[in-house]
This record gives sequence, structure tokens and C-alpha cells, in this order.
Amino acid sequence: MTRIWHQSFTVLDDVPHYRDALRRHLGSVARPGTEIDFHGMRPGTYPSDYPGTHIGYAYLSGLHKEQFVSAALQAQDEGYDAFLIATIPDTGYEEIRTLVDIPVIALGQTSVLAAAQLSDRVGIVNFIAALEPQLRRNMRNYGLERLVGPITQVDAAFSDVMAAYADPAPLVAAFEAAAREVIAQGATVIVPGEGPLNVFLAEQGIARVDEVPVLDCLGTALSVAERRADQYRRTGYRPARVGFYGEQPPRALLDAARSWYGVTGALDAREDA
Repeated sequence: MTRIWHQSFTVLDDVPHYRDALRRHLGSVARPGTEIDFHGMRPGTYPSDYPGTHIGYAYLSGLHKEQFVSAALQAQDEGYDAFLIATIPDTGYEEIRTLVDIPVIALGQTSVLAAAQLSDRVGIVNFIAALEPQLRRNMRNYGLERLVGPITQVDAAFSDVMAAYADPAPLVAAFEAAAREVIAQGATVIVPGEGPLNVFLAEQGIARVDEVPVLDCLGTALSVAERRADQYRRTGYRPARVGFYGEQPPRALLDAARSWYGVTGALDAREDA
């Protein structure tokens, strides 16, 4: 059996239409013997507009990575085979990769790498405009900036995406219009930004717009997680452990620092609340 920890940037029980669609879709594409455990942010994480307002601010967006770090450490401690960061800004990816040895799969990085196998000009269509600077910076850090071309937004808010699970036609039309915008700007493969839009499109069977492929990002990331888990079990391959972006701190040092800042205790209290 392969156990995958899926970590969302949403509080999954706050968005039951997405939560249920996510389980249906990834359950349908997982190979036999794969167990996916779905995790979201702690209840009450977002006291304001959900969750796009937080993504628009560098500090707030960065603050939330502590939940991803805690989840990754727990996943390794509990024997999971891979940790899937299921949000396109790859929250906490660079830090988490230095902390755990199990494979860490980042949705944004994985999606662009997979899309590049289909064509050489990636367009991203999402529904949160504030994500673009972070996506551009991530791609520069990964060395993938030349692959990513236009980024645009569907004319829909988060609430519209959630409503589309009951009434799909308006969001389908809005996505196709946005997809044609990036195609007109030279995109030859499309990555739908963020999980709710991705899962919605996958359930609607939308895999192409005008002969341009639309990647199933989460399904692809899950497949990569399964393969990386197999490779890790066979070979023990893990990230480089040299330099500032690779060196792994001793676990006791890490735990002591997080405890001093109150991170561990605060998150435990949220879990118990």
C-alpha cells in the first residue's frame, strides 16, 4: 500500500462541494493500493474573505506555511510515503523539502513540468489574480520561467467556483473564454490554477480547449507522488543535503525552535478546539 498525505490550502469542511469532488476525482485516478488521506487547514484559519484575501499578502501567505510544515513532519512521523502540497503556489515547499526525507510533491512545480511534456508554452488560468507574482517568482526559482507564458483569471470569484458544482455551465463558459485569451497570447498547453477549478474541470471532462490540452494538475501530481514513493522505497533517493536550501536541521533543534516560537503549541490547541 502507498499512503499519500494530501494537504490543501482550504479548510476542507468549509467547502463540502469541493471536498467531496476532490475525493471522487483523486479516488478515481489513484492506482489500486494507493490510500489518500485528505487534509486541509485548521478550522478558523481564515477569519476574512476565504481564502484569496490572505494569498494577496506576502506575510499572511507565508504565515500559513507553518500548517504545511507541521503536516509534513506529522506525515513523515506517521509513516506516509509521500506528501502532496496541493496548492499551486507550492506553500512551504522549499522549507519542507529540507525537513523531511519522504518525497514532497509541489502542485505548481509538478504541473508546469508535466505540461512541458505536452507542449512548450504553458498558460495558467486561475481565479485569484493575486497569485501571479508568487507563481512567477516560484518559476524563476525552479528555473522554469521560460516555460510559463501568459497567466490570466477566470471571470469568477471563489464563491462562483463553489456554486459551479451545482450549476456548471457559467463557470465552463468563463473558463473557456479565459483559456482562449491565453491561447491567443501563445499558450499551447493550459494549467488550471488552484485545486477547486482543476477538479471542477476534470469532473466536467474538459481536457482540451480548441485543440490545446488542459492539464489535470491534481491527478498528475498524485501520479507523480505514487511514482516518487515507489522510487524512494527502492532507492532511498532524497533531496541534496548541502547548502542553505538543502541542509537538514537536527530534529531536536527544529522542535525546540518551533516550540520556543509557540508554533507547535498553538497549532495543537487549534486542533483540540
